[in-house]
Amino acid sequence: MTPLKPAAGSAPALRPSLLVALGLVSGLWGGITLDREAAAGCDSSQATPNLRLVAQAWSQIHRHYVDRSALNATNLTYGAIEGMVDALGDTGHSAFLSPAMVKQLKEARKGRLEGIGIEIQMKGGHVVVVAPLDGSPAQRAGLRPGDIILKVEGRDITDLPLDQVVTRITGRPGTMVRLTVLDPRSGRSRQAAIERASIELHSVSWRQLPGTTVVHLRLAGFEDDTAKDLRQALTAIEHDPVTGIILDLRNNPGGLLDQAVRSASQFLSGGNVLLVKDAQGRVKPVPVANGGLATNTAMAVLVNGGTASGAEIVAGALRDGDRATLVGETTFGTGTVLEQFSLTGGSALLLAVQEWLTPSGHSFWHKGIAPNIVVALAPDVDPLLPETERDLTAAQLRSSGDAQLLRALALLSKP
Repeated sequence: MTPLKPAAGSAPALRPSLLVALGLVSGLWGGITLDREAAAGCDSSQATPNLRLVAQAWSQIHRHYVDRSALNATNLTYGAIEGMVDALGDTGHSAFLSPAMVKQLKEARKGRLEGIGIEIQMKGGHVVVVAPLDGSPAQRAGLRPGDIILKVEGRDITDLPLDQVVTRITGRPGTMVRLTVLDPRSGRSRQAAIERASIELHSVSWRQLPGTTVVHLRLAGFEDDTAKDLRQALTAIEHDPVTGIILDLRNNPGGLLDQAVRSASQFLSGGNVLLVKDAQGRVKPVPVANGGLATNTAMAVLVNGGTASGAEIVAGALRDGDRATLVGETTFGTGTVLEQFSLTGGSALLLAVQEWLTPSGHSFWHKGIAPNIVVALAPDVDPLLPETERDLTAAQLRSSGDAQLLRALALLSKP
């Protein structure tokens, strides 16, 4: 089967880090509302002396700093806001978005992006790959979750803020960008020359694994129409003699919250998909939507370090609901609802305003969700995708090296 195409139109939510489809778009999807205007109603008794301090620093920098070419007012302003958000300590979640990032976020919600197709975040002072998008130039170039980007076009980016890294990687489709990438698993660095492209996001694909009655069902993200496309896929799957489903959430960076809830609901007959805790500690359940199409089919779920945000919600719901065994590696650990507040000039703030919990009340923010069965992939092995399984024989599947998929298949093939 070919991947089902996402369409348009549903409620927003925000992902974890920066989606460099890169362009790069802030992949921080998971919030409840977008484009809220930032209110000016703060405590003036605290704001006034602190804003005066910022103004003093601005004045001294402009009066005395020797490199006059570096005195770009916009860059200084954005840098100050980024520093304020960074001081919250919510690394990889709350963030400042430049106008270009806000624009790319809107384009990502429409299911199209331009760039190389990776989601990145700042972690430990490094620009770290969260996940490459399926079928993206970054994936074809071999970028993997956890890779550290050291240089762009030969320039060290270690001390650059994330929006400036985005600017350097972003470019017109058809142009090249050269990255120096460190694999922290091996300690080796390599050069990656990647051609930028227009990327259409496909979130749902599936294929019956050769020689089996088990379906490999891939959810690559949660875009505008993912839940509808998933229902179409499950309807088609029902016509085949299928005994099990391997739900593949590896390298799924998340997406729209309502789509994640509706997708999880396809496999659950009741209960909650998640709990949402606010700043006052109040907890609100988000129930399963009625009408799931695959509530009784045997399942296993594949997860790894690139499984984030909405994908973690789905994984946690299926684990806590005793619907599926999780196979793979601990997930990324994005556990907050991010809300977008528009700022003057087209920039915006993404701020964590609520925390997600699994149905059993477990927090996975900054911790991730551990699988029931831990299986790591060899460093030189990429996960199989339904579209790459089109011409595989049963023997080639068994020798593919995708130990996570094969372990899930063995689990569902037991009598």
